[in-house]
Amino acid sequence: MASTKPSYLIVGAGVFGVSTAYHLIKKYPDRKVTIVDQDAYDADSRVAASWDWNKVVRADYDDIIYCQLALEAQDIFKEDPLWQPYFHESGIFWVCRSDYAQDVIDNYKKLGRAADLQSVPIEEAKKLFGGLFEDANYDGAKSVLVNKTSGWADAGDALRAVTKWSLEKGVKYVAEKVDSLDFDKSGQCTGVKTEQGNTISASHVILSTGAYTSKLLEQAAQKSGNNNLRAGSRIVAGGITTGMTTLDEESYKRFEKMPVGVQGYTAAYGPFIGSLPPTKDRELKWWGEKIFKNTHEVLPGRFVSAPPSELDYNQWNVPGPLKQDIDHANDVFYGKNGANWKMEKHRICWDAFTTSSDFIISPHAGAKGLYVATCGSFHGYKFFPVLGKYVIQMLEDDLAPELKEKWAWDRERPSPSLNPDWPRFEMSDLLDQWPKAKL
Repeated sequence: MASTKPSYLIVGAGVFGVSTAYHLIKKYPDRKVTIVDQDAYDADSRVAASWDWNKVVRADYDDIIYCQLALEAQDIFKEDPLWQPYFHESGIFWVCRSDYAQDVIDNYKKLGRAADLQSVPIEEAKKLFGGLFEDANYDGAKSVLVNKTSGWADAGDALRAVTKWSLEKGVKYVAEKVDSLDFDKSGQCTGVKTEQGNTISASHVILSTGAYTSKLLEQAAQKSGNNNLRAGSRIVAGGITTGMTTLDEESYKRFEKMPVGVQGYTAAYGPFIGSLPPTKDRELKWWGEKIFKNTHEVLPGRFVSAPPSELDYNQWNVPGPLKQDIDHANDVFYGKNGANWKMEKHRICWDAFTTSSDFIISPHAGAKGLYVATCGSFHGYKFFPVLGKYVIQMLEDDLAPELKEKWAWDRERPSPSLNPDWPRFEMSDLLDQWPKAKL
């Protein structure tokens, strides 16, 4: 008799995929759980948005649902021995140009959570942390949110550690790129085919494919003839630039204990800009303010935003205008203090967006057996410890009604004009102005 025990194939080994595998193997150690990703989990360079030097870990949300979920995740980062080594409680310094600070404080109170956080007047805030942000840009700012319980994580190291733990507990990992989805005669999704020609099957196929999701679903729709598989306007791939400088010993001593820095803006202006404390290698990091699509023809007549087609998304080939974006981020945080810093590393990071920046954690309406757990919108990493818990609830139709509605595949979505972090540019408009001369 054939086994009726569920099996799980997770496409994508970023935080959504790995967290799902982690929670599945903890809850069901005797079930078959497989992750497939184009990169080895311990590769020196990966395309996953969550593979990075460092990421912010905070619960500073004006949306009370994400505030609550982020607090749950942060408790694990602080207390669980698997996660704890990678979390740094540096605090956060958030320049607010709206009522954001008070909204966050109110959410903590509603949730009954005590924390060392306050809304600080601008002139007083300039003196905090040894005056590290005294020369920052405060144009239009109302106050500064200071939360000393927020911080950051060694992102890639934590992702690698949790993946390794999951593999040791029985999760299988396949390092191949998925080319298409497989369906049976009834239209149910039964697995995937990889570019290497292999078929991997499971009763539950979970797409945690980030910026690759829309392109993969286009390919699946074309091959199967099921146009309902397409993501349409639900998911848009977006990129952002990150950059780093290596501090000298003297600067490192001054900035070693700095908080995460955030320049917050309203939707009318655009995305907030961030600066993360130096790593153990004395590397201080920024992300820029330009979030961009890369809309192109992925199949004849089918145009979607997707990362560049190169195997590594061409992530290390950063054009001059995007490097200037990092220079701008440096200036609005540190002014003259960072004027002589040389930017040594640049990377383009890709993720999947929804217009509301909500995740999609939902059955795919276009096919049975197919599920979606993605759309980090550049804020998913901080939920890494708990994402899989909610993916399992979705798989078992046990999500709380408000989460089921918030993360649904099909739901009413707000205008992207209300979202400061929506991709506003096309990558083609941000390339170097003058092409290199051909020899």
